[in-house]
Amino acid sequence: MKSVSVIIPVKNEAGNISPLIDEILAAAEHFPLCEIIVVNDGSTDNTVEIVSERAATDPRIKLVTHTRSGGQSAAVHSGVLFATGEICATLDGDGQNPPSELPKLVAPLLRAETGRLGLMAGQRVKRQDTLSKRLASKFANGIRSRVLRDGTRDTGCGLKAFRRDAFLMLPFFNHMHRYLPALFTKDGWEVGHVDVSHRERGSGTSKYNNLQRGLVGVYDLIGVSWMIRRRKTVNRPADLLCRD
Repeated sequence: MKSVSVIIPVKNEAGNISPLIDEILAAAEHFPLCEIIVVNDGSTDNTVEIVSERAATDPRIKLVTHTRSGGQSAAVHSGVLFATGEICATLDGDGQNPPSELPKLVAPLLRAETGRLGLMAGQRVKRQDTLSKRLASKFANGIRSRVLRDGTRDTGCGLKAFRRDAFLMLPFFNHMHRYLPALFTKDGWEVGHVDVSHRERGSGTSKYNNLQRGLVGVYDLIGVSWMIRRRKTVNRPADLLCRD
């Protein structure tokens, strides 16, 4: 049977990480969890100590540490490289993505008969963010959708599940986690979507602001659009990995 690695990128989430791990373990009663990988992206609080204490009592909990902050995409990429499960699931470390939604994401990948399903992407409903953040996200998602035609209304949602082998064949770049539906589609994979709930941050503060997201998003969108048009392969990765 396929197994699932859950990956949590974190930076200064000492107040959120332990309850989040508890919720993931509870949700894992509904799918074959092999490990929870917490990727510490340069935290300066006691996040590492908390995760290390949890890992000492449960071998399924594992810690990967960046010596300096590399960003969310780098943390997700490190977690996938470290993972042993055939399926990887991700969620944000701030507690806003309820782990109870994980079974809905991994189930289609676990039962996929053709193997062509590469990604299940969560799409947040009733977001518990500030009005300015919701409006900025809606505007950015609208532009991205029109340019990339990826059929996704919310690529910023941290709740995703995907085939590990397919992810590792994608081109890696900063902020790639926001463009996974378009990247998986370009490589020939089927992409599914599921509505997921959202909640307020448990503690701590956001690592982003609207201006920062907007400026970075413009450059990223131009780059991803160019790369997708220029990415040429004789056989798409999905065709290679799903051969009879």
